[in-house]
Amino acid sequence: MLTAEALPAELRRAIVQIARTPRLLVACDYDGTLAPITANPDEARPLPESVGALRSLAGLHETTTAVISGRALRDLATLSRLPAEVHLVGSHGSEFDIGFVHALDAHAKELHRRVETELERIVDDVPGVSLEVKPASIAVHVRRAERTAGQRVLAAVHDGPSRWDGVTVTEGKEVVELAVVQTDKGNALDTLRHQVGATAAVFVGDDVTDEKAFARLSGPDLGIKVGPGESLAQYRVPDTVDVATVLAFMLEERRNWLYGEQAAPIERLTMLANERSVALLTPDARLSWLCHPGPDAPAVFADLLGGPSAGHFSVKPERNGLPLGQRYLPNTMTVETRWSRLLVTDYLEPDSPVHRTDLVRVISGEAAASVVFAPRPEFGNVPVRLLPEDDGLRVLGTSEPFVLRSPGVRWEISTDGLHDTASAVVQPTAERPVVLELRCGTTDLGPHELPELDRRARAGSYWSEWAKTLKLPAVEPELVARSALTLRGLVNTDTGAVLAAATTSLPEEIGGVRNWDYRYCWIRDAAMTVRELVALGSLSEAEGYLRWLHGVLATLAGPERLHPLYTIAGTQLGAEAVIDSLPGYKGSRPVRVGNLANHQVQLDVFGPVVELVVALAQARGELRDEDWQLVRAMAEGVHRRWFEPDHGIWEERHVPRHRVYSRVMCWVTIDRAIKLADVYGREIPPNWPTLRDTIAADVLQHGWNPEVQAFTTAYDGTDLDAASLFVGLSGLLDPQDERFQSTVTAIEAELRSGSTVYRYRRDDGLPGSEGGFHLCAAWMIEAYLLTGRRTEAQELFQQLVDAAGPTGLLPEQYDPIAERSLGNHPQAYSHLGLIRCAYLLSQQ
Repeated sequence: MLTAEALPAELRRAIVQIARTPRLLVACDYDGTLAPITANPDEARPLPESVGALRSLAGLHETTTAVISGRALRDLATLSRLPAEVHLVGSHGSEFDIGFVHALDAHAKELHRRVETELERIVDDVPGVSLEVKPASIAVHVRRAERTAGQRVLAAVHDGPSRWDGVTVTEGKEVVELAVVQTDKGNALDTLRHQVGATAAVFVGDDVTDEKAFARLSGPDLGIKVGPGESLAQYRVPDTVDVATVLAFMLEERRNWLYGEQAAPIERLTMLANERSVALLTPDARLSWLCHPGPDAPAVFADLLGGPSAGHFSVKPERNGLPLGQRYLPNTMTVETRWSRLLVTDYLEPDSPVHRTDLVRVISGEAAASVVFAPRPEFGNVPVRLLPEDDGLRVLGTSEPFVLRSPGVRWEISTDGLHDTASAVVQPTAERPVVLELRCGTTDLGPHELPELDRRARAGSYWSEWAKTLKLPAVEPELVARSALTLRGLVNTDTGAVLAAATTSLPEEIGGVRNWDYRYCWIRDAAMTVRELVALGSLSEAEGYLRWLHGVLATLAGPERLHPLYTIAGTQLGAEAVIDSLPGYKGSRPVRVGNLANHQVQLDVFGPVVELVVALAQARGELRDEDWQLVRAMAEGVHRRWFEPDHGIWEERHVPRHRVYSRVMCWVTIDRAIKLADVYGREIPPNWPTLRDTIAADVLQHGWNPEVQAFTTAYDGTDLDAASLFVGLSGLLDPQDERFQSTVTAIEAELRSGSTVYRYRRDDGLPGSEGGFHLCAAWMIEAYLLTGRRTEAQELFQQLVDAAGPTGLLPEQYDPIAERSLGNHPQAYSHLGLIRCAYLLSQQ
C-alpha cells in the first residue's frame, strides 16, 4: 500500500480540512473505486484496506460511511461483504439498506416487466451480454461481449426501451441501466446527507454515473475521481490502491481531530496566571489553552479541546523524550518543565497593561529544542498568516494584534491552506537561554525595558510576597498554599470578578455532552472562593469581589432579580453557543461558549454573599456601611422569593423544584444577617426573626422524608442530594440531631463511591453520567467531623489530596471506576473545599 505522502499535497490538505467538519459523510462507488474492475463482475472484491478504513471511519463519532453502487443492493451486499457499519445503497440510489426508498406502484411494476421482456429479446443469443435485474431497474452489461456485438446491443436498447415513457437511463462504462423510477447517485447522496445531518460530504467514484454525485458537491464537500476521463471532481487519484490510501489518511486525520489521542489527563494540566489571564500547560510544556483579551474571550490556543489543529505553542527536545517532571517554583505561578538536558520556564507577566496578555517562555540547558508556534485565534475560525521579521513573528489576519518576539530564531513557515504554522530548532547555551515572548494585544516586537531574569524575579515575587501573608493550617500547608494561589489566579484584579474555573467544556464524562463553560463569575462560587481566602488572612480579593457585586446590583431593579452568573466585566452573558469546529477533549462534544444557567432561578445565591460579609467583618473587626447595605439587599431578595421553586445549585435543566439546599441558604441569609446586626449594632426590619423561623420550619417539615430517613433533594421526591447536608453544616439543625445523622448515613450509602461523593443519582434530563464532585467530598468530610466520625473524615480527606495532580491542581470531578479526573480545571469549588477541610481538620 502507498503512504499518505504519495498523495498530491493539495489533496492531503483538502482531506485534513474536511476531516475536521462536525458531521462527516464519506461515500464511495464500488466497482472501480473500492474494488478493481474485473472481466467477471461477480469476482470484483473490495481491497481489504479500503474495507477496514470504511469500517473504522463508520465507528467514529459523528461520522457516516456509505457505498453507492449501480449494483442491486442484494448483490452488492453479497459481493462486497462490507460490515454492517457501512451503509449500502444499490441500483444508483433506488435501494437503501435502511429501507427501499422508492416503493413501486402498479404502473411501475408493469413497466418493469415490459422492459425486462424487451431487453431479454434484444440480448437473446448475443454471447457475453448479460442482464442484471434489480427491483426498480435492469442493467445491460456488454463488458464481456465482442465489441461490435456489444455496440449493436446498446444501440438497440437506446433506440427501443430507453425511449419509453417512465424509463430513466443511466450510462456507465460498457453498461446501460434502465430504471422505472427517477433516481441517480446524486439523489442518493443528498438523501444520505439529509438523513445523517452531514456538514460536509466526500464522494469517491470512477464511473460516468458518479458524475451526478460529483455535481451535488459544494462548499466544504470533497470529490475525488478515480482514473482518467473528464470529471466535475476537484481531485483525482489513479486507481483503487490510491483510494485505500485516501480512506486510510482520512481515518487518521479524523480520529486525531475527534479524539485528541495525545490529550493529557486533566489533572496533569498546569495553570499559568497573572490575575488577568490564565493559560494551561500540558506536562510536556505544550501551551494548550489561552484566551485573549481575557479568560472568557475566544481561545487563541485551543489544543485542549481540538488537538494541534486548534492551536498550540510547543517546546520539546529536538531528539524526542518524555520530560522528567514539571513543577511550580515555590509559592509562585511560574512553571518549570524539565528534561535531562533541557529546561523550559513559563510565566505570565503580572504587570502588563490591561489590554495585554504577555507569556514568557525561557528555554535553557544544553540540548537543542524543537519549537512549534501555531496560533489559531477565535477557536481556529480565523485564517492566520505568520510574517517573519528580524525580531520575531507577526500574526496577520486577526482582529486583535499578536506578535511573538524571538530574536535570533530562524522560523520555517508551513501552511495547511488555511493557517500558517511556524517551526524552528533552537540551541540554548549555559550563558544564553532562548527567550520567546508571546505578546497578545500589541504589535510591538521591540526589546523589553527589563532583562528577562529581572522580569522572572518580579513575576515570582508578585505571588510569593502574597503567599507569605497567608495563615496556613497545620494540615497539608503546602497543598493549601497551592490551592490558595490557584484561587487567587482565578481572581480578576481589574474587576474583582472570580472565575469558577479556567476552562470551558472539559467533560463530566469522556465522550459525553455534559460540557459546560465555567469561565464566568457565579455569585455563589465567587463568594465561597474569596471567603476561604479571607479565612487564610487575605482580604483584598473579597473586597474586590464585593465592589464588583455592588456594580452588578446597581444595574438591577431589585436584588431578587440577581442572575446566577455574569461575565468578568459584570454584564449579562450572551446566548449559549456551540463551537462546531472543535471536537472537544478526547472527542467530548459539543464545545460550548456561554452558559444557559444565566437565565435560571437559583435562590441559594444570597446566603454565600452574606456569609462572606460575616467573615470579612470578623477579620476586620468592623462592618462597613456598604457591606451592611449589601446584606440588606440579599435579605430583601430572600424575603421576596424564598418560597418559590428554583433550579438549585446544580443548575439542572429541568423544571424548578422546592429544593432543600436553596431553602437552607435562604435561612442562612436571614440568620447571618440577624447575627451581624446583633454584633455590630445595626437595626433590622421587625419581620426578619419571624421570617427566619418560618423558613426553618418549612425546611424541617417538608424537607425531611420519613420513608428514606433523610432530608431529600426537594419537597416532592425521595431522591438524595449531597447539598442537603447543609441542613446540618449550616446550623439550621443541630448536627447531633438524629435526623442529620441519618441524612449523613443515607447520603454516604447512596452517593459516596470510594474516594468521591456524587451530587445525586437522579435523572436530571441530560444523557450520560458524570463523576463525583470534589466539593461534595469536602462537604462529606465536614459532615463526618460534625457527627464525630473523625477517622473517616481524615481518610476521605487523604483521598481528596491524592486526587490532586502532580502540581497540586484539582478539576471539578473524579471518576472512581476509571480512576481519572473530569470536568473543568482547575476548579475553584474543589480548591476551596480542600482549604476548608484542611482548616477544619487542623482545628479539631
